[in-house]
Amino acid sequence: MKKTLSLCLALILYVGVSAQTHRILFKTNYGSFKVVLYDYMPKHRDLFLDAIKTDVYRDALFNRVIENFVVQGGEHDVDIAKREAAHPELGKPRLAGEFDPRAYHKVGAFGAGRDDNPEKASFLNQLYFIVGKTVSNEELDALEKKKGIKYSSEARNTYLKIGGQPRLDNDYTVFGEVYEGLSVLMEISRVKTNKEDYPLKAIEFTMEEIN
Repeated sequence: MKKTLSLCLALILYVGVSAQTHRILFKTNYGSFKVVLYDYMPKHRDLFLDAIKTDVYRDALFNRVIENFVVQGGEHDVDIAKREAAHPELGKPRLAGEFDPRAYHKVGAFGAGRDDNPEKASFLNQLYFIVGKTVSNEELDALEKKKGIKYSSEARNTYLKIGGQPRLDNDYTVFGEVYEGLSVLMEISRVKTNKEDYPLKAIEFTMEEIN
């Protein structure tokens, strides 16, 4: 049963991957995993590729980990808020959100973090991965009504089979997904944390573009 579920998950995560241009290798002290970036989210894709080239994520950590929800890394919300408060003359640089029905918060989704700004604009140096939870038809029906969206049959089936965090859809930008090594990310999601969701042991990561 477990083997069948793993195969199903691998097939779902592979859908559409081969059509995309850019792939990224994440290396952590728990192992490595691979991410594909969506070409139909060009602004976030290009910002992230430039960040890799310019070492924006040098010495980066996964610094917010919540089991069944998210693994987040880069500059922390608290640090961003402190930096921006200390230098109001620099403003609050953000990237306008990008939304597409093909990009949603299934398990393995790769997105850009943000604060509660009304424009839903993303931070320039914070990323997250969805590790998610089970999702029901009733939950998806309720979210369609609340958010005024319509899930495709593919999205609905994916949520029902592997789970995710659909309540984040159309509020946070998803611009890629894990297509290999998801078990590494799931292991990271289960590490021990303090009450602020910081891992008790530092989880470092590096990134590089691969073919």
